[in-house]
Amino acid sequence: MAGLLGPRNDNGFEPSGEINVTPLIDVMLVLLLVFMIAAPISTSNVPIELPGASSKTPPPPEHPIVVSIRNDLSIYLADRRIDGNLLLPELKRAGATGGSTIFLRIDKRVAYGDTLGVLDALRSGGFVKVALVGLTKAEP
Repeated sequence: MAGLLGPRNDNGFEPSGEINVTPLIDVMLVLLLVFMIAAPISTSNVPIELPGASSKTPPPPEHPIVVSIRNDLSIYLADRRIDGNLLLPELKRAGATGGSTIFLRIDKRVAYGDTLGVLDALRSGGFVKVALVGLTKAEP
């Protein structure tokens, strides 16, 4: 985009030499929104290998309650290791209620029976909203 030094066009408009920053601001606001939504989910740093899923996921809550189970069956609430027998009291101490959604991150090498044991313990404690967290598979 450059300005003309000669006379005006037939329609009376001159090209402007200024850059239109409105699209740049729009893109920056969208990126800011994406990072604001993605940041709370990436708060748990427990290294486990998650299985993949190809379905669309709903947006995460502002302050998620994340329980992670590693392949050695150690249990973490957020980034803090806890005793498996104290899972329910620790969840309640963290402010979880029966209406809270518990995000369950389970290593793919954990046996199905062990996974059901944790789900059963959560259900017996009144936590019926449990979301299983996985990685998104790349479409072929």
